[in-house]
Amino acid sequence: MILPVAGLVIGLIIGIMFPISVPVEYAKFMSVALLASLDSVFGGLRAGIEEKFDNTVFITGFFTNALLAAGLVYIGDRLGIDLYYVALLAFGLRVFQNLAIIRRYILKK
Repeated sequence: MILPVAGLVIGLIIGIMFPISVPVEYAKFMSVALLASLDSVFGGLRAGIEEKFDNTVFITGFFTNALLAAGLVYIGDRLGIDLYYVALLAFGLRVFQNLAIIRRYILKK
């Protein structure tokens, strides 16, 4: 559990010290990819708490979610439809669902 927390702290420090601005054209892609990645991270935490964590499933899910979300945004952008709302809704719901399950598990202990 120390390794993920250390990675989070190091990532926050790097993000604060080296601020990067994302062009407006890529904002939709970045928001959906970030939410898809957070979904994978919370899913991994949930699996770790339930002692069902599999590194291969986590890594493949992380990249598959991000690529699928970015592809959905790209297709929607080419069609002139805001499909990124669908991805935001789906991944947002999953993040909160995983967080609720993690919270319940911690409260039961």
